[in-house]
Amino acid sequence: MSITHLLQRYELLVAKADQAFQKMKKEFPECIKCKPRCSDCCHALFGLFLIEAVYLKRHFDKLGRKERRAALLRGNKADKELKKFEKRLQTNGKAPEMGTESLARERIRCPLLDDHQVCTLYFHRPITCRVYGIPTAIQGKARVCGKAGFKSGKTYPIFDLDRAYQELYVLSGELLKEAGRRDPERASLLLSVSRVIKTPPAELV
Repeated sequence: MSITHLLQRYELLVAKADQAFQKMKKEFPECIKCKPRCSDCCHALFGLFLIEAVYLKRHFDKLGRKERRAALLRGNKADKELKKFEKRLQTNGKAPEMGTESLARERIRCPLLDDHQVCTLYFHRPITCRVYGIPTAIQGKARVCGKAGFKSGKTYPIFDLDRAYQELYVLSGELLKEAGRRDPERASLLLSVSRVIKTPPAELV
């Protein structure tokens, strides 16, 4: 199964995200606080669509054995923390919208963040990571990194993450078709980074 054409289309989405970030950085340099070893975004919780999962896994498997092993160990720890978080949500019986707010506040270290506060797959990181430091629209609501310098009451351009997610959903659906899967609803499946890096490529789709 060749999915090169799908991965190339995914990389075009990545390029759009990078362009949006650079445009904001040029127009509002005082508001962008992203810098080397700032890892706030590396503790945010989010899931990967299948197309991103496959892309990330391909590049993860190209890392050295030592790097992969360290990331997998961090992934095991992240999984335990994620289960505790999910249990708290269930115990508290929160409504879906409240669960979303809790998700935005929860902090769990990404397994790709090494002990030097550097992402081991920085050049292949997901779209969500790439636009974390600029204003984004998620589920129709504007969000921005708490460390950023964007001020309330002022109007700024917003990167539409909802639209990006829709395009990732479409690509994931096409990926499932290429794989001969008959359950298109899997296109909406979101996987944690920790799950992606420990799952064999053939089992991701």
